[in-house]
Amino acid sequence: MASSEEKQAQPFADIFSEDEAEKSFLLSKPTCLIILGKPGSGKKTLARKLAQIWKCIFIDALEVIQTNIQEKTEYGFKCQELLFKGQSISEELVTEMILKKIESPQVTHFGYVLSGFPSLSEEYMTVSQQVEKIKNLKLKPDFLINIKCSDYDLCQRISGQRQHPDSGQVYQRNQWDPDILEKHKKKKGQQEEDNEAEEDKELEEQTEEDTLKKSEFLHQLVQRPEDFLENAEKRVGKYKDIMLHPLEDLMAEQDCERLIEVDGNQQPDDLLVSVAVQLQSLGVRTGAPITRLQCDEEEMLEGLEDGELFRVLSSYQLIAHSYRWRRSRWGKVCPVALKKGDIVMGNPDLAVSFLGKMYILSSLEALRVFMLNPRPYLLPPMPLPPCKVLVFGPPFSGRTTLCNLIAHKYKGKVGS
Repeated sequence: MASSEEKQAQPFADIFSEDEAEKSFLLSKPTCLIILGKPGSGKKTLARKLAQIWKCIFIDALEVIQTNIQEKTEYGFKCQELLFKGQSISEELVTEMILKKIESPQVTHFGYVLSGFPSLSEEYMTVSQQVEKIKNLKLKPDFLINIKCSDYDLCQRISGQRQHPDSGQVYQRNQWDPDILEKHKKKKGQQEEDNEAEEDKELEEQTEEDTLKKSEFLHQLVQRPEDFLENAEKRVGKYKDIMLHPLEDLMAEQDCERLIEVDGNQQPDDLLVSVAVQLQSLGVRTGAPITRLQCDEEEMLEGLEDGELFRVLSSYQLIAHSYRWRRSRWGKVCPVALKKGDIVMGNPDLAVSFLGKMYILSSLEALRVFMLNPRPYLLPPMPLPPCKVLVFGPPFSGRTTLCNLIAHKYKGKVGS
């Protein structure tokens, strides 16, 4: 009775402590999104920009291939070998890399934005099997974002695309068509006010140079075979024949709040704003980034006392003028080493901040794994000082049995 009266006496008291809020976040599932839509509807562009805003990991077939090649992984060497032989990378290998990426520590912490899966190609798995893979993912998608666009508008947009052969950049019709560019130029000229005569001359000279450069640039643009109108219509028709119904069944299984449908006829930036507004209205939180605490100026941190060290580190890479990073319960102890059962002091040059607190890592490898996914090293009961027990005795005295019993009782590990 007394406790209920105390609660009523303090109606505005915060019932959640900071530690409980941090623990709740560390145990929570990261936000996972899948972008769906017809071929060429802008899924990849939206996914890439959304991943930047929501601080998730962008996952796409081409992105996964390039990442594995750059990081020189086993999959990367396989892809390079196939490409050097003039062969294409198999659908099976691409699917394996995508699923492996979804299960990576980095994605486990930040979440993902997936584009281009399921794939129209049924070389390795049918569309229905790919949809089943999505349903059975360990990190299942929280939201499905479906880009809706009419067949005619989509095919017209695709057929109007041109690519620069050197950079590989793709341009829409309104970026290269001389007639459309001239209309935009006239419209812009009507809105601008007349300036002084000298400024006008300079502008005229600049515009002449720009038009010459742009004309040379436009002549270099080419149309890709897949962007021909008949090929675009075939791809859209194939999508409707083999993929539309399985995806409609997948979307029908979702709650109304878990399915976001947007108009694909919008400009990419407007499309991004539309999706972001809907996600914010649903209370979807972004990922928690890890900030490397480094100073632009060379400063020796090694010899500083603990108090002075944390004071200096707290002023690095501030997110706001009056906001300073706070020390964590780990102090100078490396969280990664402590999780492994070793008390190792961190290197001040390898300091990072996460959820407003500072952590100091002991090695580059510890820094790498912590920045990929800090959750395993911060969850309770950490920071727990390690307790190592040595059991010794004569042969057949029961050392192994006793070790196993102690480990089971105190949830420890038996070392060899």
